[in-house]
Amino acid sequence: MHIAKDLVAASATPLVLGILAEEESYGYAILKEISDRSGGRLEWTEGLLYPLLHRLERLGHVESSWRTPEGGRRRKYYAITEEGLRELAEQRKQWAAVTDALQDVWKATRALAPVAPPALEA
Repeated sequence: MHIAKDLVAASATPLVLGILAEEESYGYAILKEISDRSGGRLEWTEGLLYPLLHRLERLGHVESSWRTPEGGRRRKYYAITEEGLRELAEQRKQWAAVTDALQDVWKATRALAPVAPPALEA
């Protein structure tokens, strides 16, 4: 299933903040977590994630530090801040309102028969 760019972009901030609210992490691990949690339906690239992390850092929602794990290579770890937790709470409220509205609309349209695609001519 292809997920539209607009929906990916809209969900990016709450997804990243939510992951970082659980524990601090680094870029590749965040990308893997998003893929795992979406069952592979969300396959982000570094080109999406790193500009988002930098923006969240500028806004004060995350902070970063460089670390070298034992036997590993140097990585930039990101952690959510108190301001980031407040933003995540706000994002959750907004997404709850959106999903409630969508579910209400979908309940009303469940009774409608799906529209069949036009037949292909031979």
